[in-house]
Amino acid sequence: MKTLTSYKQVIWYDETLITDSIEQIFEPEYWYAQGKVIGSAQGRGTTWFVQTEQLPAALRHYRRGGLFGKLVKDHYWFSQWHKTRSYEEFQLLQHLVDSGVNVPKPIAARAIKRTLCYQADILTQKVEGAEDLVGILQKRSLERETYVLIGEQIRHLHRASVNHTDLNIHNILLDNDNKVWIIDFDKCRIELDLGETNFSVWQKSNLDRLLRSFQKELGKRHINWVQSTDWSALEAGYHQ
Repeated sequence: MKTLTSYKQVIWYDETLITDSIEQIFEPEYWYAQGKVIGSAQGRGTTWFVQTEQLPAALRHYRRGGLFGKLVKDHYWFSQWHKTRSYEEFQLLQHLVDSGVNVPKPIAARAIKRTLCYQADILTQKVEGAEDLVGILQKRSLERETYVLIGEQIRHLHRASVNHTDLNIHNILLDNDNKVWIIDFDKCRIELDLGETNFSVWQKSNLDRLLRSFQKELGKRHINWVQSTDWSALEAGYHQ
């Protein structure tokens, strides 16, 4: 990881994955000017999909959610550069890549200090030909083997000691080769191993949250999902 420091701004980047103008890569206008915006998606804000010199990427500006986010949209309290959300997510993704978990590669992250607060952005690999489970399950059901693969990938995530605090079916993707990917690691963390009891508590919390996500989308969007068989297959992959 390389670091570029300028006035009230720090950028961390992987020089093997980005050769574009480092100080401009977090601005959508930069990519529009080159005709390299290849799509977008709406969440709390807009995620821009852009074509870098090396690979397609996703550009995201950090925004707050919830009621507080209506008042303070994209500013966070600043304490240290290495405690900014962009730096922490970059480092966490790199840890997972090194651990062999299927997550987008981190390309670059930025934090800009604004008096007592900061704003942040991150650029990560765009998973080609992938769709989240919500979109897929609205159209068709999945085979048992696919749920087993999903469970296996969550197990790999947990063996890397990463607590995905927002694990839901919007954050699990399948690509054209039926490969399982896990995304969206903002505010997630590496858990200290304080013993088996502590470890199992946060693991179970992740799985419980994922189950509630399936149940919610079953009622909301009538996804093709059967808890008695599909969830048991996911659990089988997780525990094998």
